[in-house]
Amino acid sequence: MLIDTHCHLDFDWFDEDRDAVVERALAAGVTQIVVPGLDLENCRAILALTEKYDGVFAAVGVHPNSSAGWQDGWVDVLRDLAQQPKVVAIGEIGLDYYWDKSPQAVQHRALALQLELAAELNLPVIIHNRDASADVMRLLSESPLVGRDNPGVLHSFAADWATAVAALNLGYYLGFTGPVTFKKADDLREIAQKVPDDRILVETDAPFLTPQPYRGKRNEPAYVAYVAEKLAEVRGVSTAVFASQTTENAQRLFSRISEK
Repeated sequence: MLIDTHCHLDFDWFDEDRDAVVERALAAGVTQIVVPGLDLENCRAILALTEKYDGVFAAVGVHPNSSAGWQDGWVDVLRDLAQQPKVVAIGEIGLDYYWDKSPQAVQHRALALQLELAAELNLPVIIHNRDASADVMRLLSESPLVGRDNPGVLHSFAADWATAVAALNLGYYLGFTGPVTFKKADDLREIAQKVPDDRILVETDAPFLTPQPYRGKRNEPAYVAYVAEKLAEVRGVSTAVFASQTTENAQRLFSRISEK
């Protein structure tokens, strides 16, 4: 059994065959899928998916690339959305300095307020970090989630080992995606090899970041199995053992999953 802890199943890339995608995931042993929000409209669409598919769960949040028009009142909307029983986290939130679609100061405020909301609701966070590790870690270290058990995950981890250590020291999990299977990703695999057993997660970030052997094609939840196989190999355990570890980790972090 595997849990895809990050998949954008609501994207129009899946409109033609979404039912079949979910069926293939189940056939591959992927029993639950966490779909993170990017903006308020997107969050509502994701909640509709959670009603249609038993194994689909939601996170609600405003992505840094959607935060240019940030209004503090959006926190109240997110608070209401988060009352739905299949919302398991606040996310996808964070900082993105690569695309630079929102002023950094605005991104910082959006992240800080959503971290406060997660603490208020006792929900974990799904953190996006692209070229912003220092500021991400500073804001996480200043947030009211500090000292909480299972505060969240740095999704699709691609930073350096120092950032990994800082995140692990704050109690965060690290999620790994398709790039860990790429031929030239030795540095990333070295980091993944050193993450404690109880702090590692697998995800697809579908439809993006497709693992080998399907690199270049649309990603989908079933392919999280390839991420798990590569990480199991790197960490010197069987795929079955690693799948069990990551499933237990996901259920611990996203505790509402295990309640269903």
